[in-house]
Amino acid sequence: MPRDEPDLNSEQLRRFGDRVRDLRIQANLTQEAFAEMTNINRRTLQRIERGTSDPSCSALVRIAAALHISLADLVRE
Repeated sequence: MPRDEPDLNSEQLRRFGDRVRDLRIQANLTQEAFAEMTNINRRTLQRIERGTSDPSCSALVRIAAALHISLADLVRE
């Protein structure tokens, strides 16, 4: 049965992905360089930035560290 309301989780993932991409670009990092810094596969990072992948806690920690921000700042809305 179709739902009338949007999937909140997918919307949150999309916003988070937008934030990661914006922060990566502000840091002047390519996806390839960012993948190398975080030790996360570039295709996985692409999915995170598009909001189609739900990153693990360890991935979040590595992303925040590579961007030189706290985990709290990374996930804030």
